[in-house]
Amino acid sequence: MTDWATMPLQPIRSLRPAPVDGDALVDRLRLTLVSLGYALSMAPSLALAILSILCVPLGLVAVGFALAFAVVPASAALTAVHRKVSGDLLGVRITTEYADTAGTNLVTQPLGWLTDKARWRDVGFLWFSATGGFVMSVLPVAFLVTPVVHLVGATLDGGVFWWLLVLLDGPLLVAWWCATPALVRGRALAERSILGHSRIEQLERRVEEVAATRAETLDHSAAEVRRIERDLHDGAQARIAAVGMNVGLAEKLIATDPEGAAELLREARETTISALEDLRSVVRGIHPPALADRGLAGGIEALALPIPLPVTVSLDLPARLPEPVESAAYFAVAECLANTVKHAGASRAWISGTVRHDVLRLVVGDDGRGGADPTGSGLTGIARRLAAFDGTLDVASPPGGPTVVTLEVPCPMTG
Repeated sequence: MTDWATMPLQPIRSLRPAPVDGDALVDRLRLTLVSLGYALSMAPSLALAILSILCVPLGLVAVGFALAFAVVPASAALTAVHRKVSGDLLGVRITTEYADTAGTNLVTQPLGWLTDKARWRDVGFLWFSATGGFVMSVLPVAFLVTPVVHLVGATLDGGVFWWLLVLLDGPLLVAWWCATPALVRGRALAERSILGHSRIEQLERRVEEVAATRAETLDHSAAEVRRIERDLHDGAQARIAAVGMNVGLAEKLIATDPEGAAELLREARETTISALEDLRSVVRGIHPPALADRGLAGGIEALALPIPLPVTVSLDLPARLPEPVESAAYFAVAECLANTVKHAGASRAWISGTVRHDVLRLVVGDDGRGGADPTGSGLTGIARRLAAFDGTLDVASPPGGPTVVTLEVPCPMTG
């Protein structure tokens, strides 16, 4: 089974009649070997199918839970092999996504498996593999092996009966030649239909992802609004209120104490300057001037300048990207650099970026101690920010370093 599962496969040739040549013969022998592997998987498929069904009633007496921890992973491993082989034969990638059972225990995890549609598709495949799939796969092997057995018998025995069987094996060989590609491809298509995502399930999962991303984006936006309100209240608003009070006192003192009034006006002017600085700081937090004026490349270069360690910046980016993408990418890189300074203990860092096939790809790395936690608040925040744009975050940070954070965001270019 292992050799069959790992052998390199090429997509099945066209089912149209092909010349009878050496390449066609090798192709059919290859497909017959694949079909033999399919047929041999009938035994484990049948055993796992029966045990999968037994897990449900036996779960009432706890035996089913223990059985499930052996049966479900074994079924997943077997179906993964079939997805790989059938996908290679069809020239496609057959994927599935099991329900997330992280954080579950020995009781709730089997219950999660029980309600997972993808796990039930695995069970359906096991029954197909043990019944109709087995028939489809055993036929090419039988068409080829039967004449070979007859020929060996005729050679060893020399009897007329065996030679008569050899003479009558012509139709079997013709059937083997003509039917093998269709039978193998038919089984591969059936496995793709059973084990792959259906269109409806893909749409349902996408809707769930969009709903979750929308909720996270709204939460993030609400937090940003609260932060801006807090900054304005504690900074510019308080200073402007102080200006108003000083100007009011100065009005009262102008006639009786001109020098005191002048001093209050000087304080008001200084406080106004401080309030303007506070307002500029708030604005920079909303949309940095470097990003607005120079685009993402210039914004990232401006981010790298004040970092207290050498930062190599290598960016091959268009002059402008869609503004929401630029903003999300800018703040994501800013968070990564902040993590580098605070936690990495690095001696240098680097940033690279390209846009290929309408996907922005940024890589932020450092030579620090490693061990960055992708579930930490900072990286989780980056992931949420990028998820709003169907972006992804990948963190590679083994103990001892280096840490490499890869951000990818779709950014369709217009014009």
